[in-house]
Amino acid sequence: MGLRIPISKPWLDEKEAAAAGRAILSGWVTQGPEVTAFEREFASLVGAPHACAVANCTSALHLALRAVGVGPGDEVVTVSHSFIASANAVRYCGATPVFVDIEPGSFNLDPARLQSALSDKTRAILCVHQMGMPCDLAAVLALARQHRLPVVEDAACALGSALRWQGEWQAIGRPHGDIACFSFHPRKLVTTGDGGMLTTARGEWDQQFRLWRQHGMSVPDTVRHAAPRVTPEAYIGLGYNYRLTDIQAAVGRVQLTRLAKIVARRRAQAARYQTLLVAIPGLGLPAEPEWARSNWQSYCVRLPRGVPQAVVMQALLDAGIATRRGIMCIHREPAYAEAPLAWRQAGALTNSEQAQDAGLILPLYHQLSAAEQDDVAAALALACRQWAA
Repeated sequence: MGLRIPISKPWLDEKEAAAAGRAILSGWVTQGPEVTAFEREFASLVGAPHACAVANCTSALHLALRAVGVGPGDEVVTVSHSFIASANAVRYCGATPVFVDIEPGSFNLDPARLQSALSDKTRAILCVHQMGMPCDLAAVLALARQHRLPVVEDAACALGSALRWQGEWQAIGRPHGDIACFSFHPRKLVTTGDGGMLTTARGEWDQQFRLWRQHGMSVPDTVRHAAPRVTPEAYIGLGYNYRLTDIQAAVGRVQLTRLAKIVARRRAQAARYQTLLVAIPGLGLPAEPEWARSNWQSYCVRLPRGVPQAVVMQALLDAGIATRRGIMCIHREPAYAEAPLAWRQAGALTNSEQAQDAGLILPLYHQLSAAEQDDVAAALALACRQWAA
């Protein structure tokens, strides 16, 4: 049986195709006016003073850490329970990721474990809004400010999520820490094929991002091409090729107009999964803290104790349903397990490892029908029941 229910599917149609075509026919296809408009519209959407588009979220994390001063010999406290880019960006700066465990209920960094992870080498805290679920930023920031540490938010999955902040609901990305970083990979709610965004309240950092993303070039292409006189550029520091194209940005602008509908749809689908799955004995269901609103970028359940993840995944695949294992633990991947001096852990990572081993991500996307959700729930219930029997 072929795959009939994928794990994810971007919502794209003729509107995005027309937007890409508009950029292509304009003759300006690299970083240019569409990128500028995309940045402006993104900043307005999340309530951020500044937004800078880059090639992907990994490059956004790299620039964010560099901006807050992370360099060789420093340490950055983060989680192992995340996509490997979170820790890789720390290593790109010549620094050492220090892994702390997660809260079992939220899949996010446990603020109670932060204090013991700090050292005289700690330069920043990198928190992750895992699978779109906001982490406990209030607790993280309270400790960070006490120690005068900057906080970078890995919000790769969290566009459209919100948290209650000082009595009102505010979008992730405002930012609430110092810098927030987003992804536009196809598994995210808004996609440009690939791409990333940094938001910050500090104008000097935003200007630095814009220099770094284009090789440190002092005069942007848009300024140079519009100048009435010859305007030579200079390269005033080490930079990178982290640009987003105008074709991607044009697609992203259309995608932003869809975000509210996508979030509403996913929240309804997540609530429906809760109803369908609550009767499966021992199955752990995700839940929002009362101060958080997830965009439900992914819906991850915990399998009943003793039910093997691989067996259940294969049973659903045999039924034509794609799933994914729980979020990786970076310290278990060969690039880290075989390089023990490149990272350290602050205490046991038991909750992180259990989340990877027992977690199962179910299909969730805008076009997923109620009948398909029924099929997913029925197949999962059957797989768990057959193993238990």
